[in-house]
Amino acid sequence: MKTRSSDVAGLAARRAALALLDAVLLEKRLLSEVLLQRTKDLSPEDRARSQRLVTEALRVLDRCDRMLGPHLSKRPAPHVMNALRMGVFEICAMGEAAHGVVNAYVTLMQERPKSSHFKGLVNAVLRKVDGDKAKWDTLPAPMLPKWLRKPLVADYGKATVAAMEAVQAKGAPLDLTVKADPEGWAKTLGGEVLPSGSVRLSRAVQVTKLDGFAAGEWWVQDAAASLPARILSPDKDDHVLDMCAAPGGKTLQLAAMGANVTALDISESRMGRVQENLTRCALSAEIAVGDALEYEGGPFDAILLDAPCTATGTIRRHPDLPYVKDGSDFPGLFELQEHLIDRALGMLKPGGKLVYCTCSLLIDEGEEQVRDAKTRHPDLRVDLDALCISGVAPEWIGEEGLRTRPDYWAERGGMDGFFITVLRRG
Repeated sequence: MKTRSSDVAGLAARRAALALLDAVLLEKRLLSEVLLQRTKDLSPEDRARSQRLVTEALRVLDRCDRMLGPHLSKRPAPHVMNALRMGVFEICAMGEAAHGVVNAYVTLMQERPKSSHFKGLVNAVLRKVDGDKAKWDTLPAPMLPKWLRKPLVADYGKATVAAMEAVQAKGAPLDLTVKADPEGWAKTLGGEVLPSGSVRLSRAVQVTKLDGFAAGEWWVQDAAASLPARILSPDKDDHVLDMCAAPGGKTLQLAAMGANVTALDISESRMGRVQENLTRCALSAEIAVGDALEYEGGPFDAILLDAPCTATGTIRRHPDLPYVKDGSDFPGLFELQEHLIDRALGMLKPGGKLVYCTCSLLIDEGEEQVRDAKTRHPDLRVDLDALCISGVAPEWIGEEGLRTRPDYWAERGGMDGFFITVLRRG
């Protein structure tokens, strides 16, 4: 998206943010798929601002629609509706001066022949919203789309889902897994050490410019995502398979623990980034690119299977996800998880352990998978004792495994939703 010579301050970033919002809501594209291509011609500052605008607006989209409802007799064209949502977000959530916001989105309407006749509507509605903006802080936390909220309510109940939504609306702090001395790095970086040992930074930062990044002293990884490798806890020189390894945080952890790690994933490009991070952190692992269901390696002392899933536990970091997916791909993912569990069990040495996890809030991708696996493999058992590590509250552990949720540690900024279990045979 090219910056135009006629741009007023902030218009380029807003134009890009609106294009990104259209890509998510109208084209059903993930931000990660379109961000680089649609912001490549912006300055670094405008690129960062456009990403921040669209990401934060997606978190509170439900609130934006509630603000717009009383001022719209009927819903306008989708692109225009998205411009109104962006304007509401800037006025109500960011506290931007209304005249600048209104002028910017009116200008953006004028740039498109098909939406230029809506400039009067945009002007009038956003000015009315500005007069009504005190209402913003009284609105309930944004609700997830119905297709996702309904199964979550069935699994957890309305009160728990509302608590998760409240945390997700606030976004996510930055968590780091450090190779050594978390207390020291927390002090250096101005963060706090979480009960799990991760270092959490609450302020917005440019990761690559932080102390310790270039030297490979730490890597970015949500606190919940750091638990599976800690639970696997390999002995030094154990042969461990990190199955479906990208983006590689768990590979780095296992290598730092002294294991002989094979990192397997089907994506060559993502595994290239895993190798870059291994090099940066002065760690080593065997990189294998291929389909996990066809991989012939092993046998292994332990396997960590972070299975492809709906990623519904990561919405606080990826608020575009519930607007891009609709649940139609869920059955295929559930079936793939079954096959991967069976394949992993077949590659274990006798007495070996399988850590199975998903970054999902859906019971079908966690507890139900364990119940089904035990039916397919009568000698399979859950090693609950292995889940009892520092930072894990006892009430997070059920019969089938460990469940984390966004509303855990809410006062600290929450955590991603994960299901984690340890499976052994015999």
